[in-house]
Amino acid sequence: MSSPKTDTLQPSPGEVARAIEILKNGGVVAMPTDTVYCLAASLEYPEAIGRIFDIKGRATTKALPVLVADAIQMRQVAEMNPLAEILTRRFMPGGLTLILPRKSVVPDIVTGGKTSVAVRIPGHTLALYIIKAVGAPLTGTSANLSGLGSVCEASDVRAQLGDRVDMVLDGGRCPGGLESSIVDLTTSKPTIVRQGAIPKAELEPYYS
Repeated sequence: MSSPKTDTLQPSPGEVARAIEILKNGGVVAMPTDTVYCLAASLEYPEAIGRIFDIKGRATTKALPVLVADAIQMRQVAEMNPLAEILTRRFMPGGLTLILPRKSVVPDIVTGGKTSVAVRIPGHTLALYIIKAVGAPLTGTSANLSGLGSVCEASDVRAQLGDRVDMVLDGGRCPGGLESSIVDLTTSKPTIVRQGAIPKAELEPYYS
């Protein structure tokens, strides 16, 4: 299992507390992860999740990834198979997202009506702390306008999204700089949907 990376900038306790309170009350926060800045909303607030599609200009038929704090929370939102358990132990927390059969607690708006959900445990101590403090999984889609590149600095989030979000939590530059790799485990053979932070060569030995 990967160790969560140290944040490059620690926001003040007051800023973190404010971000948690916003999320607990159905708001949208842009926050850093180990890969890129994401738009976070609690899965307990479908209305807030709906706002994310408006903020990004993203089609609601496109699913949003989900961030969880640990493997226990991961099993609450997704059906885990043996390979999913192995990949989770090996690469999470970290830059790997798994597409798995969803559980009923995941709102339809998150998955675009699909029967699967994309989920990962971020390798970032601040992100993990916030997820645990909110007490619910969060959305983890990149904090950028659809069609534009994902961003690693809070200033770039503000440049693209302005005041559309309730808060931009500045945690410095994201240490990864690449979006997570995505592996679909709902197909007959595991499929790499997106090559990202975890190289293909590191993933394939587990299922080839």
